[in-house]
Amino acid sequence: MKPTSDAQRILSKVPAVTLAFWIIKILATTLGETGGDALSMQLNLGYAVATLIFLGFFVATVTAQVSARRFHPLFYWACVVATTTVGTTTSDYFDRTLGLGYIKSSAILLTAVIAILIVWRLVRGRLQFETITDRRDESFYWITILVSNTLGTALGDFTADDLGFGFEGGALLFAGMIAVVGALHLFTKVPKAILFWAAYVLTRPLGATAGDLLTKPFDHGGLNLDRIAASLVILVLMVVGVWLSERRQVRAEEKAAA
Repeated sequence: MKPTSDAQRILSKVPAVTLAFWIIKILATTLGETGGDALSMQLNLGYAVATLIFLGFFVATVTAQVSARRFHPLFYWACVVATTTVGTTTSDYFDRTLGLGYIKSSAILLTAVIAILIVWRLVRGRLQFETITDRRDESFYWITILVSNTLGTALGDFTADDLGFGFEGGALLFAGMIAVVGALHLFTKVPKAILFWAAYVLTRPLGATAGDLLTKPFDHGGLNLDRIAASLVILVLMVVGVWLSERRQVRAEEKAAA
């Protein structure tokens, strides 16, 4: 991949991939799990209705994101949250309402993610993640995120339930896998785009198991926290994280300009 120029960074519609990015991403995926369950379970709307609501939210946020000319933190992170919430309810609909189960749905969604990345590579000749300035790359970017976040929900449930890791064990497992991806980034020459998308997929089941750990009943291995209250707390933490990250980025740019 060619080095990213200053002009490309300015025009890019995605944030810089830093430690803060991954922390906010994990918060967003955790919010997707607790928020999705709040509508489908706590408010008893069901998976189908909740999915339609979140799908509408996703369409609205992705329209705002795609219409923007440059990176806008509110549009970007709202779109990420939308993909996690619709991914949560969609995955639950596949697993439980349609009766596919965690293994089949995880296999189908993993195949879909790989297929999208292959098509993206064939069509555009590259896989992007650091700079998104082209409308076609942006379309592939958000489709990949939507499907990968749906996959992450199914994968998290499969690990916690079918494999018997539980929510805490599942969260630790996926955190360890993300650490391995980080080590590959630091000490090997594996393409950065591959490692980015691997980490992006893995942060979703980490958030899913963390969200379930917070809100599931005691007899299911959770802490039994109120889903709506937990979602609001996570949302506040996420907003603070985005704000601090943007302030740091602005200060860095001002320092570089000086």
